[in-house]
Amino acid sequence: MRIFGHKPTITAWVGIVIVAFFILMALFGPLVAPYEEAETIAESYAAPTALMWFGADQIGRDLLTRVIYGARTTIGIAFVTTILSFAIGIVMGLWAVVGGKIVDQILSRIVDVMLSIPLLIFALIILSLFGSLFTSVIGSLTVLVFVIAVLDSTRVFRLSRSVAMNIVVLEYVEAARLRGEGTWWIIRREILPNALPPMISEFGLRFCFNFLFVAALSFLGLGVQPPLADWGGMVKENAKALGFGGMAPLWPAAAIALMTIGVNLIVDWILSINARPSGASAEM
Repeated sequence: MRIFGHKPTITAWVGIVIVAFFILMALFGPLVAPYEEAETIAESYAAPTALMWFGADQIGRDLLTRVIYGARTTIGIAFVTTILSFAIGIVMGLWAVVGGKIVDQILSRIVDVMLSIPLLIFALIILSLFGSLFTSVIGSLTVLVFVIAVLDSTRVFRLSRSVAMNIVVLEYVEAARLRGEGTWWIIRREILPNALPPMISEFGLRFCFNFLFVAALSFLGLGVQPPLADWGGMVKENAKALGFGGMAPLWPAAAIALMTIGVNLIVDWILSINARPSGASAEM
C-alpha cells in the first residue's frame, strides 16, 4: 500500500495506526462509551473493576468514558484550530509576497510584534482579559479556537511567505504576471499548488503543537471548561490521585503522549519523502 505515492516505513505505519485509532475513538467512541460523559457512577477515585476498566475520577465519573469523550474534544479542537490557522497564515503569507513591498512590510511587522511575545503568555493574557467578554456571545470553545488559530497563524505566515518568495521569482509566475493575471489568480493557480509539499509537513507539526497547546490551556484552567471532557483538563482534575497511588491522571496523559508520538512518526515520514532527491526510488 502506498500513501502520497510512497510506501510507508514501519515507523510510519505505527504512527498511522495510533492516529487512526484515536480518530476512530473521537468519531465513534461516544456511541459505544459505557456511560454518559458527566455521569457519576461510583465513589471518588474508585479502583478499576469489570464495569470501570480505568476506575473513576475525582467525582466518581468513569475514566474510560471521559477519555473517549476527551478524544473528540481535544483532537477536534486541535484539528479545527490548525485548519483555521493555516487558512489565515497561508493567505496572508502568499499575499505578502505577491501584494508588493508595502503589503509585505505591514503584514511582516504585525507578525513580528506578535511573535515577540511568548505564545503561551499571549494566549493567557487574551483569554483572561477578553475570554469572558466574548464567551457569552459566541461560546467558550469558539473563543478558544479563534484565539489559538490567530496566534498560531503567525508561524504559518512565516513559512508560507518563505516558501512563496522562492516560487514567485520563477519563470511561470513571471509569465502569469505578463499575461495580466490578477494577484489572487497567481496565488491560487501558480504559487499555492507548488507550495503544498512543505505546507503538508508543517500541517502535521502545527496540529501536534495545537493539540498539546489545547491540553496545556485546559490544564491551566483556560481551555475546555467542565463538564466537557478534555485530556489536559482531566490530568489537572485528577492530579491529586497520584498522592495515594492512583492512576487516574495517567490515562489521559498516556493518550496525549501516544497521540503526539503517532503524529510525529507520520510527519517524520512525510519530511523524509520531501527531502529525497527528485527521481529517488520510493522503495529506498
